[in-house]
Amino acid sequence: LSMYNGSLPNGDRGRRRSRFALYRRSKANGVKPSAVHILNTSQDSKAVHSRGQHSISFTLSRNQTVVVEYCHDNNTDMFQIGRSTESPIDFVVTDTSGGGKEGEDPSIAPSTISRFACRVVCERNPPYTARIYAAGFDSSKNIFLGEKATKWKNPDGHMDGLTTNGVLVMHPEGFPEDSKQGLWREISVCGDVYALRETRSGPSRGKLAEGESSALRDGSLVDLCGATLLWRTGEGLLRAPTLRHLEALRQELNAARPQCPVGLSTLAFPSLPRSHSLEERQPWVYLTCGHVHGRHDWGQRSEGDEEQGDSEGPAARRECPLCRSLGPYVPLWLGCEPAVYVDAGAPTHAFVPCGHVCSERTAKYWAETPLPHGTHAFRPVCPFCSTALSSPGWTRLIFQGPID
Repeated sequence: LSMYNGSLPNGDRGRRRSRFALYRRSKANGVKPSAVHILNTSQDSKAVHSRGQHSISFTLSRNQTVVVEYCHDNNTDMFQIGRSTESPIDFVVTDTSGGGKEGEDPSIAPSTISRFACRVVCERNPPYTARIYAAGFDSSKNIFLGEKATKWKNPDGHMDGLTTNGVLVMHPEGFPEDSKQGLWREISVCGDVYALRETRSGPSRGKLAEGESSALRDGSLVDLCGATLLWRTGEGLLRAPTLRHLEALRQELNAARPQCPVGLSTLAFPSLPRSHSLEERQPWVYLTCGHVHGRHDWGQRSEGDEEQGDSEGPAARRECPLCRSLGPYVPLWLGCEPAVYVDAGAPTHAFVPCGHVCSERTAKYWAETPLPHGTHAFRPVCPFCSTALSSPGWTRLIFQGPID
């Protein structure tokens, strides 16, 4: 699952979607390591690759390559994720521009997501354990770690390595009921777990995290350097709220007929599929205090050359008519991706600064979950739109009920 508010900005199409479901394939397509070849010439390499089997090539020097051949595995299904639209990629993932406008084209900026970023290998029989590995097989069924890639030989003799920008994973404890964030780790091409490198694409690997596993758990986060995926298990989703439940919460909120204290109009959250364009009765909030209003031009604070009227830029500071606190004034949107909710609680809190509304526990969980950003920074983001959160990350909403 990737983090978008229910669908991609330009709509879900084919292998590009905001969420992916993994099902048991009709025929197993998993692979497992079999023969290892140490090659000294490019002729040898051609001979090995012409067999049409999956393989991982570790180039040690100009004249030495170790090729690990993989053979068919009847017990597993493999799903590949990456930026490439070539057929071996099951799920095409594009960069998530934090809080990007609907019309922005992310393809203009160079992507940091690898074309063949990672693969998830699921057991076909209970308990259906899913494991993550860095790198995916390309159209010629090869994973190629060139001379510059970080690679090594393990004490037991098997080769392993890391991809350029790495695949990072965080397994939480006890998700979603009483979630505690785990440590971010890096996953190797062979699925071992390591402490993070000094910087995202640093030359030397971190320390082996002994006893830790690449098996995904409910709530695990996978970071591909440009997009973060959230993994939910089938059992976990059975306990998550459904879209129908979120719709019922929306109707309940609207049935209470919240009022704008200034315009005295009744406010209403738009229905979920339409939660992308501003509507007339849309609730707005002063983020500093949490007082909910309708859209109005009262309390404008002109700073520099900020125009009177609609000042909705991120720097727009407005004075709340109820408590005089100063701060951003933004429209509220209901979070409509059920998988990121940690409970089915009432929508009482909004993320700051984007204004996405969800339950209190959901807001607090994501505000305390730092996601990788850039080469060595971490920051919490809104799970619905990927906007970076400003501390403390959320505000409690204060609605004014009808006066009658």
